[in-house]
Amino acid sequence: MQEILLVLCAYCLGSIPTSVWVSKGFFGIDIRDYGSGNAGATNTFRILGPRWGSFVMICDVLKGFFSVKLAALLPEFNSDIALLNMQLILGIAAVIGHIFPVWADFKGGKGVATLFGLVIGISPWTALACSGVFLLVLYLTRFVSLSSILASVAFPVFILVIFNVDNHIYRGFAVTVALLVILTHQKNIGRIIKGGESKVPIFKKRDRRRQKDQDS
Repeated sequence: MQEILLVLCAYCLGSIPTSVWVSKGFFGIDIRDYGSGNAGATNTFRILGPRWGSFVMICDVLKGFFSVKLAALLPEFNSDIALLNMQLILGIAAVIGHIFPVWADFKGGKGVATLFGLVIGISPWTALACSGVFLLVLYLTRFVSLSSILASVAFPVFILVIFNVDNHIYRGFAVTVALLVILTHQKNIGRIIKGGESKVPIFKKRDRRRQKDQDS
């Protein structure tokens, strides 16, 4: 019974629609009516700017992180594998809550930031490595969607090859995450290929400097 209650708590925590509450509370709009129509950090970056986009991203990451940590409220586990599996269940419940939030008509984001929080809570070194991939791609392209896709693809590579985590469920989870992120970003991939994907408003000074160098 305790496990079920904690899973429900994790789902409710993941359901907190940060971007929707921010857009309605501070700007009088629903973020889902603008841009990609997505209630995630990427669309918040585009519509409300980097300050609020960063705030939403941090909050969404924390939802995944604290959901995983709810496992500490349960009695001691008989093995590390049992603990990891429970953490995965709680983290996945938070991600489902983010995608289908009970507090926002079940219309949320894609869950990438909350997934990242899950990974931080379980294996911080893997999260750090994936962050490096994300930030490098973001710096080079300013596409949050492409950064998320490549970071998620790097996730199973780190789990299976680099860190060689000895848990088949976690391995399967990592591969599934990569496939799901690719699947949920099909429209973004199409827009990137066609040159229609929006870039987030960061690194503008760098881009202006590059353009100036090209013109001179």
